[in-house]
Amino acid sequence: MPKPIGIFDSGVGGTSIWKEVAKMLPNENTIYLADSANAPYGEKSKEEILRLSIKNTEYLLSSGCKIIVVACNTATTNAIDYLRLHYDVPFIGIEPAIKPAALQTKTKKVGVLATKGTLSSSLFHNTSKLFADGITVLEQEGKGLVELIEAGEIDSPEMRNLLVTFLNPMLEENIDCLVLGCTHYPYLIPILKEILPSNVNIIDSGEAVARQTKTVLEQNNLLTKVNDNPEHLFYTNTDVKVLKDLVNDPTAQVSSMDF
Repeated sequence: MPKPIGIFDSGVGGTSIWKEVAKMLPNENTIYLADSANAPYGEKSKEEILRLSIKNTEYLLSSGCKIIVVACNTATTNAIDYLRLHYDVPFIGIEPAIKPAALQTKTKKVGVLATKGTLSSSLFHNTSKLFADGITVLEQEGKGLVELIEAGEIDSPEMRNLLVTFLNPMLEENIDCLVLGCTHYPYLIPILKEILPSNVNIIDSGEAVARQTKTVLEQNNLLTKVNDNPEHLFYTNTDVKVLKDLVNDPTAQVSSMDF
């Protein structure tokens, strides 16, 4: 049995990354951890985010994972340096797609919707400085969005009201790119498209992360070339319903357990 790709997130949002990874790497087995009991990570201290990231990593390593995708912007920005230093497998991180937004913007105004934990991190600020020279980056904390997504309230009036409140100040500043800085947020793209004018590009990191995962597997001779029945295991430490609904894949095995 080929060793799996491990993926973890503060909850169900990282399944948006899993879908891109599974599409680009159809022969790979995967194990996904949804740490929904502790969502959102964006409200927690750096120490707590690190502790949870270590817990998730050690579970995935004990399950034989050959590479770990930290499918959470907040965990990446706060914990990935430590994880890479202390564990002997490759780690793939997620950070807001400031660079493609900076390359695409014509108005030189870019909006970033992310959690507090991501926006306040040094990695986010360093990335912004590096790629957004001469560009105004308008940051907005998406307070309450992760909780609504975890509760299955994606298309609720409360969600729409929150998004309109968050986006209007950015639109008044004439942004033409909106960077989704949390892996939960791609599930909001249908609503965002209804709220945003057509000239605003929505940018997320999913495909780029899948591409990087493939590259690193190839570089380390870890790519699975033949696997007729890839196995996709999903674990959550809360109720399975929202996770099952978002994964929406007949080949996935979704279970609830403590980890």
